[in-house]
Amino acid sequence: MKTIDSDAHVIENERTWDYLDPSAKGSRPSLMTEETVDGSRRQFWVIEGRAFGRANIGLDTPKESREMADIDARIRHMDELEVDVQVLYPSLFLRPLTRRADTEIALCRSYNRWLADIWSHSKGRLRWAAVLPLSRMEEALGEARWARDNGACAVFMRGIEMDMTLDDPYFFPLYETVSDLDLPIGIHAGNNSFLWEDLFHGDSGFSRAKLSVVSAFHSLVFSGIPSRFPRLRVGFIEVSSQWVPHAVHDLTRRWERRGNKVDRSSVLRDNRLFVACQTDDDIAYVLKYAGEDNLVIGTDYGHNDTATEIEALRNLRRDSGVSATAIDKILDDNAVALYGL
Repeated sequence: MKTIDSDAHVIENERTWDYLDPSAKGSRPSLMTEETVDGSRRQFWVIEGRAFGRANIGLDTPKESREMADIDARIRHMDELEVDVQVLYPSLFLRPLTRRADTEIALCRSYNRWLADIWSHSKGRLRWAAVLPLSRMEEALGEARWARDNGACAVFMRGIEMDMTLDDPYFFPLYETVSDLDLPIGIHAGNNSFLWEDLFHGDSGFSRAKLSVVSAFHSLVFSGIPSRFPRLRVGFIEVSSQWVPHAVHDLTRRWERRGNKVDRSSVLRDNRLFVACQTDDDIAYVLKYAGEDNLVIGTDYGHNDTATEIEALRNLRRDSGVSATAIDKILDDNAVALYGL
């Protein structure tokens, strides 16, 4: 069986923007360094005059690996960790960056071409989630098609996009297109709303980055989006899985009030929904609501936050307290089903 890391990251760097179209060179982010009073240094990406901290970098991973300067080094580290495939998510794009469509299109296209280049040198071991310029839907759909043909195995979204919840009809063309392309949506911790970002400025990250994803799960299911798009698969990434029992319980109570009897253990399976768990979750309890076929796991490789566990995939086998069959599914079968690997 394979071992699949369903949530790994790349750290964007100057090379990320070398793929910008010549007509979009003015959109290139600038990397600035600030020296603080204590002598330490902090780096920022500057985009349209706004500074975005280049933080959350996991120093327990080699720089050349997390920035993809040496793809062979990344793969060697994967071998050491006994990981066969990593699915790569962005770092900078976990927050809102611009309100200008032309800038968004340029940044997304350059990032995607960088990831496609990485994939082309990885012998299939580094797959990736495409970042789409959702403010221009036709551009986004074209980018999804291009990405599918160049190694992408998912489309990246955040729990809030452009101040809209993900059950908004604006996104229906995207759901239809990715269904046709056999690409899942990977809803990752983060948000794309300056309003939400400013509201929770100074927050620990829980409200700003995590809760919007849990809310997206609830709103998508309750509004019937999986039924409307019966081939759509959705993953909820880097928000642990402890919330699944609460969200499923709330959904079924609401359905039951309307006279609909629902099997709580089949909500994820029936709606083709997958959730990335963590080894410190009470996985045995979560499985009662999620079922064995709909949990995956990631290491958050490249980052340093509450979801990061570089040895997560090995630790799951050693410390989770659940059956070997369930573990095999989390590490392999379920990730294959989500990402179409």
